[in-house]
Amino acid sequence: MRHVLILGGTTEGRRLAEALTGAEALTGAGASAGTGAPGVRVTSSLAGRVARPVLPPGEVRIGGFGGAEGLAAWLREHRVDALIDATHPFAGTISANAARAAATSHVPLLRLLRPGWVPVPGDDWRRVASLDGAADALAAGPWRRVFLTTGRMGLGAFAHLDGLRFLVRSVDAPEPPHPRHLDTLLDRGPFTLDGERALLRRYAIDVVVTKDSGGSATAPKLAAAREAGLPVVVVCRPPAPGGVRTADTVAEVLAWLEAIGRREAVGCREAIRRRAGR
Repeated sequence: MRHVLILGGTTEGRRLAEALTGAEALTGAGASAGTGAPGVRVTSSLAGRVARPVLPPGEVRIGGFGGAEGLAAWLREHRVDALIDATHPFAGTISANAARAAATSHVPLLRLLRPGWVPVPGDDWRRVASLDGAADALAAGPWRRVFLTTGRMGLGAFAHLDGLRFLVRSVDAPEPPHPRHLDTLLDRGPFTLDGERALLRRYAIDVVVTKDSGGSATAPKLAAAREAGLPVVVVCRPPAPGGVRTADTVAEVLAWLEAIGRREAVGCREAIRRRAGR
């Protein structure tokens, strides 16, 4: 039985686990027949940063591995045949560790990465390289009420901006350090365009700050900002580890895993023939 480890915590990671286990036949989340992948053991690993995560089907482990060396040891100990990095586009440390661990343990690695957002006519985007860059843009701008959607983990970058009022939306309540003037909405996507329009009006938002996370679950805020004529400060994605193959969709990952299985089968047959010819 082949063992696939999914570094998850994203919608894409959960959908991949559903496809591999056949759970999509019950949820309707996948695009295939929902029969799952025969002979595949699926383990999803979650970082444990959310108090009540939506758990994927299959085996689940929660918590870190102890860096690239710890992950490599886990891959060997649990006889992992393929590693899928389906973490958040901004989980740069985890992705770098996955690349190093896969290389040292000789486990095939594929990055499942949702495409980034692309501006359309009417958008007023201000791209920055980091959260600190976003804070600098806010400090230099004329705005007063900020819809900050970069996640609760990086709020310290904005803690010194006492002249602004922030609306933060996250699954769990933020912890210090964070801005002094802070309104918090505890919510989990996907979000609707009507809901985002109403939110911008209710809180009199005049600028939106977001990471270029991509995907459809949180994209309505961009459309709502465009309709309202609001600027959006967009934090660009960190550079991806070099030499790692990337897939945009779950279907591409399934095809890649199938190809690996075929290569392994061919290798086994060749080994058997060589032994028989001795």
